[in-house]
Parts: sequence; C-alpha cells; structure tokens
Amino acid sequence: MHPALPLAGGASRSPLSRRLLAGLLPLALLALPLSAPAQQADDDLPVAEIQTFAEVFERIKRAYVEEIDDGELLRNAMRGMLSELDPHSAYLDADEFESLRESTQGEFGGIGIEVGMENGQLTVITPIDDTPASRAGLEARDQILRIDETPTEGLSLQEAVDLMRGDPGSEITLTILRQGESSPREVSLTRENIRTESVKSELLAPGYGYLRISQFQTRTGDQVAEHLRRLERDGALDGLVLDLRNNPGGVLQAAVAVADAFLDEGLIVYTEGRLADTAMRFSATPDTPAPEVPLVVLINGGSASAAEIVAGALQDQRRGVVMGTESFGKGSVQQIMPLGNGEGLKLTTALYFTPGGRSIQAQGIAPDVQVVRGRVEVTENGRGVREADLEGHLGARGAPRESAEQSERLREDYQLGEALNLLKALNVVRQRDR
Repeated sequence: MHPALPLAGGASRSPLSRRLLAGLLPLALLALPLSAPAQQADDDLPVAEIQTFAEVFERIKRAYVEEIDDGELLRNAMRGMLSELDPHSAYLDADEFESLRESTQGEFGGIGIEVGMENGQLTVITPIDDTPASRAGLEARDQILRIDETPTEGLSLQEAVDLMRGDPGSEITLTILRQGESSPREVSLTRENIRTESVKSELLAPGYGYLRISQFQTRTGDQVAEHLRRLERDGALDGLVLDLRNNPGGVLQAAVAVADAFLDEGLIVYTEGRLADTAMRFSATPDTPAPEVPLVVLINGGSASAAEIVAGALQDQRRGVVMGTESFGKGSVQQIMPLGNGEGLKLTTALYFTPGGRSIQAQGIAPDVQVVRGRVEVTENGRGVREADLEGHLGARGAPRESAEQSERLREDYQLGEALNLLKALNVVRQRDR
C-alpha cells in the first residue's frame, strides 16, 4: 500500500489547484472582518475548509487510480454539494435542463414514473397514468434496488432517471422491494414515448362527475376548466370527485389555477424562504367555473407537492371533503437558476404552507375521512330476492323507476365508490335543509 502523497510546498500542486487557492483564499481573507480576526461572521468564506477542499482536489488529481478531467471533478464536487442539501436540489447539465422542460410540458421518453430519494434509497413517488409503469403495477413507495444490472445504491437521482430513459421499444428490468414484502421482485417494462394528458373526466353516475389530474403541467388549469364545462353540458353537477391520488405534483401556477377553479376568494398557498423574492402569496379570483358544486378530494401516499397544495387549500377553506390516506409530504419549492455556462441549479429555496399556516413538508395532508385502498366484491349480483321477483306480484303505480347507470370505474375502486356515496349523502342533507 502506497503512502499518501505529501502536499507540503507549492511546487507539488497542479496548476488548477494553485489557481483554486490563488482565487478562493484572497476572497476568503477579504471577507474576514479586520476588527475581529479570530471570529468569523456567518457570511464569511471558511478559509480552513477551502484549503481542505483544494487539498482533497490535489490528492484525487495525483493519486486516484484513473486520470480525471479537472472540469468533471469540479462538476462532481458541485453535484455532491447540492445532493447533500436535500433530495430535490441538484446540479443540472444541458440534458437535464431539457428533461425538466419535457416533464413540465408533458412529453418525454421512458417508462412513465416519478421517483425520488427516501432515506437514501431510490423510491417510487408515483407511476403516471396509462404508462408502462402504471400498467406493470408499480406503486408509490416501491423501492427500486436495481435498474437492469445496475444497483441504485450510490446513484444520484438524475443518474437513475437517465438509466430508466431510453429509446421507445427498448426493454428495461427493475428490481423493486415493496413495503410489507420480504423479498424483491423483478418487473420488466418496455419503454414508450410518453405523452401525458394531465386531466381526464367522466360521469360516475347521473349528475356526479369525476375529474382526474395525473400531474400538474403548464396547461392543467385550462384543461380543468374545459373538462368542467364538458361535465356540466347536461346541467349543473350534484357533486364532483377530484382525484389527486398518485399525482406527483408539478408546476406551482397550475396548482393555484386548479384550486382557483373551486374557490372564489381566500388564500390558496403561501411560501416562505430566506430571500425576499421567495415569500409569495397566491389567492383565489372571483372568476371561478365551479364555486358551489359539492366536492370530495381523493388523496393517497402518492399525492405530492402541487397535489398537496390543492388538497390543503380546499381543506383549509372548507371547500370540500378530503378523503383517502395521508399524502406524501413534499412541501418544498425548487427554483431553477441558470448558470453562465448554459447549465443550472435546481435549488430548494422555500417551503409551502396551506392557508391555515400548516407546513406540508414532511407532514403531508391528513384526510378528513380515511379510506384505504380496496376492492368491492359483489355477491349474488348485488341483490337478494325482492318483491318484484315473486310470481304474481302486484305492479307499481305510476311510471317505472329508471335504473341509474354507473361508471365501470366504481367496480374496481373502493375509495372512489366511497367518495360517490359521500357526495350523495351530502346532497340528501342539503335538500333536507332547504
């Protein structure tokens, strides 16, 4: 084993190392207050740490088993600096800038999955609707242990995303560990060109609408307004289910626009950070397409960020009933900061707060009515023997009652069925109060 190379004397330092010390140390020394040299102010550059950085840089340059480009080494240092702050801050090269743009515009290549780091492990936040990931049955909080033959331990979030993206038609195998299971499982997927429509709608039953938002993109607010108009073509709605389950979030302005669709006044969300321009407040406007329709909001552990903003605003403003299970708890604001070299930073600069002053970060939104995921098993076609089945029964007077058609979606989705039942119960109470 070779001993560490000595660093005594400036002659042994590389040109870049000498430039680092020559450039950074004078800045640090200039920052030190003349009146109190022994005490360092909070905004002073730490001279000792800068010297240590240059020393580490030099040792890597001279002793690492492979030669490394100076630029690559410095970029790695910057990536590490940001990744240690929180799971969402990152250094973005040109390709990563493009990936971020694609995700907010709603078109990208891959398997259709939102991931993050939880306790240092690559974790599924949510699969996106109608993508290879959702069709393969991936779920929120699944841990991804391997991507093909590459272990995810030690990978940055962006490195993992890059591995999962690829040409449409190519195959990928994920090794995942699901909560409550003792052994991993392998899931094989075929990449597709992912084009996502963030909003879908249908009637669950006559007079009762269903509005699904899979993620918050730049046009989501306009799409919600359009889908509300479609649902109300045959008359005003008696109730609406707003489904934000497995919604990983997205654009802040889109979340504000969606909440504004149901609120005609009051605060929607506010942010707080260290800088003055990170303190923002967003309020509802009087021009609201659905200010009075009874509302149930569905959330679960895959509802994050912008989805939590909407759920928290509607809950605090008592505009609707939040139902389901506790949300993810991603309540931080990331700001994209361009750099002079054409790359940039994604930096956490503030935290979200609901109108009532609750922090979403690491807390999430607790539902008003907790309903876990399940499936309704109907026995005997859902009915027993009735009077109308008996031979020779008397007929009813008046027009026969029409059978109400219901969405096929209700048969597979227990939470959605409970949301519809709650809306119907609310309408019964409202009619009695009139």
